[in-house]
Amino acid sequence: MKTKKQKWLGLVAIVVLSAYIVLGSANPAAAMHIAEGYLPAEWASFWYAASIPFFLVGLRSLTRITKANPELKLLLALAGAFTFVLSALKIPSVTGSSSHPTGTGLGTILFGPLVMTVMGSLVLLFQAVLLAHGGITTLGANIFSMAIVGPCVAYVVYHLVMKIGNQTVAVFMAAMFEDLFTYLTTAVQLALAFPAVQGGFMASFVKFVGVFAITQVPLAISEGLLTVLVWNWLQNYGQEELKILKLIKS
Repeated sequence: MKTKKQKWLGLVAIVVLSAYIVLGSANPAAAMHIAEGYLPAEWASFWYAASIPFFLVGLRSLTRITKANPELKLLLALAGAFTFVLSALKIPSVTGSSSHPTGTGLGTILFGPLVMTVMGSLVLLFQAVLLAHGGITTLGANIFSMAIVGPCVAYVVYHLVMKIGNQTVAVFMAAMFEDLFTYLTTAVQLALAFPAVQGGFMASFVKFVGVFAITQVPLAISEGLLTVLVWNWLQNYGQEELKILKLIKS
């Protein structure tokens, strides 16, 4: 019979192994998120400016949680690893970008959107530096779509569905919609930077959304199902942590 500590270590080992597989098979030529240098300088600067305030507030929230409940650090690391592994899986979508799961829904349900802004930003930074996925100039835009808009949507959807009382459905819907809205935001960012000659922003937005949808809709559904599986595991082996976070009843 495995102890709780052994089961936690087993899950962490699986996440680390998955990360190793992703890192070992990564192809730097196939950029992920919005690629380095793809956005004009004015838009790259704008998204940095829009993202920094969220990151700073999230940093305060993260510090407060870890000081108040240091026993949650392992769960926090697991949420970050989950985001890293899922968002490192890529499917080429449109020029200068690609489709992939995001993985921020789980951490948002556990710790809230502000904490996941920090965790998602760190994930995107490491991927840009270590994997050449995304980039430093486009980091602000990628943070805004995946680490700000996505978690905010997940938070709202989760709590709206929870009013019905079905937590499993709430977890699934939160993870699915944060994925979809991350890519809607990316489509907005690309359409703003590259409006169509005929039709302007709206024509460009419809084009980007249409191409993204081919890969992103099934990916969003898959991410929702995977997040539910991990959530069920946490309910079995991480009950003490979930009780601290008031996500299950004592």
